[in-house]
Amino acid sequence: MTAIDSAPTDTNHYLPREKNLDHEFWQVIRTVPDFPKPGIDFYDITPLLRTHITPVIDALIAALPDGLLDEIDCLAAVEARGFVFASLLAARLDKGIILLRKPGKLPPPVANKSYALEYGNDTLEMQDNLPPAKVLLVDDILATGGTLSTAYELCCLADHKVAGALVLLDLVDLHGSFPTPVYTVLTA
Repeated sequence: MTAIDSAPTDTNHYLPREKNLDHEFWQVIRTVPDFPKPGIDFYDITPLLRTHITPVIDALIAALPDGLLDEIDCLAAVEARGFVFASLLAARLDKGIILLRKPGKLPPPVANKSYALEYGNDTLEMQDNLPPAKVLLVDDILATGGTLSTAYELCCLADHKVAGALVLLDLVDLHGSFPTPVYTVLTA
């Protein structure tokens, strides 16, 4: 379990880390070369959802520093697999969820922001009329960081305080810094 973190006064929350390719979850994750386009290795984590869901949720919780969950009001879930992890975590932790969705899926008013992916562009939206809360971002995989950075910015625009981000898998060579700590189970 690893955290991307640095000194509290530093706004760059990325420190290079060793890859943990020996973690038991890697025996279940399938690598799909050249998907969704040539040159991209896609890490298919869906087998973990079928056979290892309790250990995965346990590992996600264990990746967080002691006391952080006590400060969190709710989880900010990033579409689509972030919904799965956030829902399971929310049920276990008795926390609420804020959804960050693709355009046109949430009723107005919404805030939205476009961003670049490693293989194209996308947009995220979130409801813009929710009471401010202290949130933990939840997603499945951190690649270039566009989705997670956009989720962070949307939460801040809606006056939520982001306490950090939690992802299952961090592809450490594909992204740079973040304005909030990122906690992860797997690194590649």
